[in-house]
Amino acid sequence: MHETMTTQNLEPDAAAGPAGEPVIIVSGLPRSGTSMMMRMLEAGGVPAVTDGLRQADEDNPNGYYELEVSKRREGEKDWLTDAVGKAVKVIYLLLYDLPTDYRYKVIFMRRNLQEVVASQEVMLQRKGSAGGPIDPDQMARLLGTQLEKFYDWAPRQQHMEILYVDYRDIVSDPASQVQRVDAFLGRGLDVDAMTRVCDPSLYRQRH
Repeated sequence: MHETMTTQNLEPDAAAGPAGEPVIIVSGLPRSGTSMMMRMLEAGGVPAVTDGLRQADEDNPNGYYELEVSKRREGEKDWLTDAVGKAVKVIYLLLYDLPTDYRYKVIFMRRNLQEVVASQEVMLQRKGSAGGPIDPDQMARLLGTQLEKFYDWAPRQQHMEILYVDYRDIVSDPASQVQRVDAFLGRGLDVDAMTRVCDPSLYRQRH
C-alpha cells in the first residue's frame, strides 16, 4: 500500500519559473484518467499546455490534452519555460528525465491495472493497430513492475511533490478528490467547475 500523497521537501534554491511557481504535471499510465484530470484542471482555472495535434476520438471524446514535444526523451526542454504555472501531461516514464532545476507538482493518476490493460486493448483494436493477442496478466505484471520502480524513485526527488489520485475514486466521488487536488496545488481552483466536467460515463472498463 502506497501513501495517497507524497510530499518531498523542496530545496530552497530549486529553480522555478517567475515567482517560484512550479510546473504542474499530470502523469500516470496510459488510460488512467490523465486526460480527464487535465480537463478538470483547465475547468478549475489552470491553463493547459497542449498543441492540439492529437484530435479527440471515440476513446477520448473530450480530447487528449497532449504536447508532442514533451514526449521527447532527448534534446532541449525549452517547453518547460512556457509550462511554469500551467498544467502539462507527461508520459510517466519520462518523469525520470525532467530537469531538476525546475520545481514540479505532479498529479499522478492510478487505476486498476486490469482496467488499464483492457482499455488499451480496446483502443488498439478500434484503431486497427493491435499487434496480436495480449496476455492481460503478463501486461499487468509488467506495468506493475514499472510502477514499483517509480514509487521507489519518486520520494527521493527533491524537486517534486506528488499527489496520487485514484481514477475510480475521482469518478465515484469527484467532489472530495477535487478538494484534495485544490489543497495540493494551493491555487484556489474552481472546484465546482472541476467536479462538473468529471464524466463517469467514460469509465467503460471496470474490474
